[in-house]
Amino acid sequence: MSALEASQRLAVQEALARYALALDDQDAAALESVLTEDVSWNFTLAGQGDLGPVAGREAVLGFVRESWTTQTDRSRHYLSNVVVNGEGPDTAAARAYLLMTSDSRVVTTGSYRFSLRASGGEWRIAQLVLGMENAG
Repeated sequence: MSALEASQRLAVQEALARYALALDDQDAAALESVLTEDVSWNFTLAGQGDLGPVAGREAVLGFVRESWTTQTDRSRHYLSNVVVNGEGPDTAAARAYLLMTSDSRVVTTGSYRFSLRASGGEWRIAQLVLGMENAG
């Protein structure tokens, strides 16, 4: 692992925050801006198995848009305990916990693993792995 400068760590954390806000605001353009073109998403739902991988930015955006069409409430994705490690000069890994609420009730908790790449001066998510501990 290589060390990231404090400004790079902050930029990675900012990318993760933009990801969560884009989901909450149902803002496809903002979500697109934080994903690499070849992004891959994988989910594990406790007691329900695996979902994914969803591969490629267009496929991920389609997946998310579809979920938004069935959403009847306001969800919030809270990422906490974010730890960022450098993997190379333009790559990083991050871990975070998820607390997802909807209309002020807890919907799920879980943990994220992200791989990110710097591109065009911005950090973007290249891989997302989410393990959800409950689906409520």
